[in-house]
Amino acid sequence: MRVPSLVLVIAGSAAALALTAAQQPAALAQAKSGVWELSGMPGAKAPHNECVADLQALARYEHRGKTCTSRVLSDVPSSTVIAYDCGGAGFGQTKIDVITPRSLRISTQGISDNLPFNYVMQARRVGECGATASRH
Repeated sequence: MRVPSLVLVIAGSAAALALTAAQQPAALAQAKSGVWELSGMPGAKAPHNECVADLQALARYEHRGKTCTSRVLSDVPSSTVIAYDCGGAGFGQTKIDVITPRSLRISTQGISDNLPFNYVMQARRVGECGATASRH
């Protein structure tokens, strides 16, 4: 029968597509998860530490806690650009520059809560995740 083999081909293609979408951009492969000190967020007077398990989540920092889809627009050894959409919560586009494996510059802009945003954050890896850092 040809139908079962067609189903297997379609299922295999879908699994490969999901695996590709889940892969980390090459630029972010230089850095690793852990506690990152973040500064430059609007309204924040001082940097704060956050446990970041997935560095791509920093691209959606404005919409943290929201369900979003994202896609990598460009990925070169020292920089990646990620566009994302969070439905009614808004959307954005973020460029993450890898200064060193422990230092990132995150330039982000888009719409959040029906208002535009545009800011640059600095992220500096300061250690491993533990019980005291907030999770992201």
